Amino acid sequence: MRERDIKTHDGGKLALYTYGTEDAPGEHRVVLVGGAFLTALIYRPFSIALAKGLGEGWAVDVYDRRGRGKSTAQPHNYSMATEIADVRTIMDATGARNILGHSLGGSVALNAAQAFAGTWHEPGKLAVYDAAVNIDGSMDTNWLDAFASSVDQGNINLALARLKRGMHPGTALARVPEPVLAGLMAVVSRTKINRLFRELLPSGVGELKAAFEASGKASDFLVLPANTHFMVGKKSPQYYKVTATRLHAAVPGSTLEVSPKGFHGSVPAAVKELVTDISDYFMRPHG
Repeated sequence: MRERDIKTHDGGKLALYTYGTEDAPGEHRVVLVGGAFLTALIYRPFSIALAKGLGEGWAVDVYDRRGRGKSTAQPHNYSMATEIADVRTIMDATGARNILGHSLGGSVALNAAQAFAGTWHEPGKLAVYDAAVNIDGSMDTNWLDAFASSVDQGNINLALARLKRGMHPGTALARVPEPVLAGLMAVVSRTKINRLFRELLPSGVGELKAAFEASGKASDFLVLPANTHFMVGKKSPQYYKVTATRLHAAVPGSTLEVSPKGFHGSVPAAVKELVTDISDYFMRPHG
């Protein structure tokens, strides 16, 4: 693994980690854009597995988005435009021609590819898994203001409860009363991964608002590459499937794949079948 800092357009820095063949050519490089509340190092097992699956001569470049890991904080004027500019910066630094986005990182990847259409930065291949993007109202975001308010007030357990309920609508978890769920969050958030999750809550408010408030119509993404690959986990929340289906129907030549054993965390967990599917997609010849 190679680690380095990349300077951003606004004077910040992004921590970049490269796995596989460090000097791989751009067409054999995949930029991985991670999800909310997750650092680049959480994607280390997946990045290693994907680089291995792609084989000799390929590289996986994963970076800490703003407000996490070793990258600088979100700027005061942070928005989806910040995320798009950062994807461009990483592509310039690595020469990468392919993008993979997971969860909220899928929203960033889709919006970036939309902005890059017709330019050098337009990806040769684009894949997203459980993209957290609001398409034609596919995601209910009514809970977001209350979540942000609880984070601002420092009531982290309540914030976690509201986040869990909001991101898992229609499930038994969503029906648990807020006070009860908040108490449960106080217990489970003592684990190492959940302590990190708590630390990233403030930056999570900004990124969730940037992604969900940038709602649009499926037709807005007609300019995506014709070979765009939409992926969802069969065990993931239903709105990811609704979003992917609507986007797939709107983007000519795109493909849609439902991972039979997939759940929302399958990417950082490096689930073997998903790693294989993603490797196969990026290695597949154009056409």
